[in-house]
Amino acid sequence: MTHRERFIKTLKCEPIGGQVPTFELVFFLTMEAFGKVHPSHRFYEQWNQMSQNERNLHMNEMAQLYIDTARKYGHSAIFIHPNPADIESTIWLLELIREKSGDEFFIMKHGDPTWSIPDGDTMMEFSIQMFEEPEKLNDETKRRMERSLEQARIIDERGHLLDGFALCADYCFNTNPFYSPEAFDELVVPFLKETIAEYRKMGYYTIKHTDGNIMPILKQMADCKPDAFHSLDPQGGVSIPEVRKIIGNDIALIGNVNCGLLQTGTEEECRADVLRSLREGMAAGRGYVFSTSNCAYTGLPLSRYEMMNDLWRQYGNYDRYDELLALNA
Repeated sequence: MTHRERFIKTLKCEPIGGQVPTFELVFFLTMEAFGKVHPSHRFYEQWNQMSQNERNLHMNEMAQLYIDTARKYGHSAIFIHPNPADIESTIWLLELIREKSGDEFFIMKHGDPTWSIPDGDTMMEFSIQMFEEPEKLNDETKRRMERSLEQARIIDERGHLLDGFALCADYCFNTNPFYSPEAFDELVVPFLKETIAEYRKMGYYTIKHTDGNIMPILKQMADCKPDAFHSLDPQGGVSIPEVRKIIGNDIALIGNVNCGLLQTGTEEECRADVLRSLREGMAAGRGYVFSTSNCAYTGLPLSRYEMMNDLWRQYGNYDRYDELLALNA
């Protein structure tokens, strides 16, 4: 199977045997790994000043860097950051990645119209509006959803460029969700459910991302029927066995390696956590993608990420699951 085929079978929660898929929502460590700035870097804000030749060079470099990262670390999927973010530049980037890699990788982009936790500058205003004018927030969500779906249709009309969407709206702090279950039902659930259903009609898969303690709203999110959840944040008290108890084995799970430990823990703590995540994620025998509980972010030592990647290569194999269990005996 190709990486893409293995990833899709995993999203369908079908048994695959062999190596567990892996990917990172974002791999920011490209300067240390390849000597190149990450494609999302602000340097590309100079796009409008560039000659067409410069644009060609930059776009080709961005496409190749996504592919090089996936190949070096065995990633089955690529999540793009269109830069610039207009639809034609996005399509250009997708076309280049497909041209250079064919169907080797599952390719996705952001496509979540629902409300993330507001930032500090707008949190008070947003919180008041949640209670006093929820209909206005819902009207805006509808407009955002229509724009997201229209972009998906435009990309779909240009051929097989994209496999799915990562729905990257964060709903939770480490202690609890920003939304009460009632507010979540009113302000998020209807739009999340419709967005996922409409993407599915177009043939796209969906991965719902949110950090933090998702447990109080997990069942509500599961009822929206995404293909997978990411990031299963242990710093928010999220464990794979507990998630499985609530949602069963028919939604794929992605993540759960503790980013905080990778950055600040000892080598022994990091190794133990990586093996724990593999052991718990692989227990169902299907529907699991190995990754960090957030992303490979700036400041995370590359050596720690590569240690994690090496352990995945050694023990992240369904055919050798007994060896992994024996390490914990």
